[in-house]
Amino acid sequence: MKYIYALACTAIFIIVLISIYLIHINYFGVDVVLYSALGDAAIALVVAGLLFLVTFRVTPVFNGFEKTLVLLIWLLGGYAFAISIPTVLDRSLSFYILEKLQQRGGGIRESSMSDVFIHEYIPEFRLVDVRLTEQLESGSVVIEDGCVRLTEKGQRLASFSHYFRRHFLPKRRLLGGQYSDDLVDPFKQDDAVERGYEC
Repeated sequence: MKYIYALACTAIFIIVLISIYLIHINYFGVDVVLYSALGDAAIALVVAGLLFLVTFRVTPVFNGFEKTLVLLIWLLGGYAFAISIPTVLDRSLSFYILEKLQQRGGGIRESSMSDVFIHEYIPEFRLVDVRLTEQLESGSVVIEDGCVRLTEKGQRLASFSHYFRRHFLPKRRLLGGQYSDDLVDPFKQDDAVERGYEC
């Protein structure tokens, strides 16, 4: 009996989460998709959680530990939703490739894929604007006198990312039909090159 109640309450949480998400994306401004979806999940957790706690306080079906577990499952579910659906679709180059192939009648010459990314993907998805906005909103960078600069937080994140990439990503990754370690340190050929756009 408890399982049925828990599943029913979880279905209500999912309905509340999707409703809040749809209202937010259709009627309110969104600065960063990830943060927005996480906020929607938090609001849904509070709304559904209050309904859940009030309802089962009157009718004590679950003990305190079980209520906590249900709320934790919802918290993780909301997080998984925010990361796995809107954020992945918003950022995914893989889905872009599939959509672009569909748009072009189902096929694009392999030799032209680089051109598609450079001349279509970047402007169509406003990639620079989107990613720069995300970094500004997260406090990783600031723009001063027309120069994008790392903050202390940005320095820490960049150092962590570089360290993780070098030590904890695959050393033999399939790229273009061959196994390579090129993505473990993608900047190694570029470190000493001055491009002329540095501040």
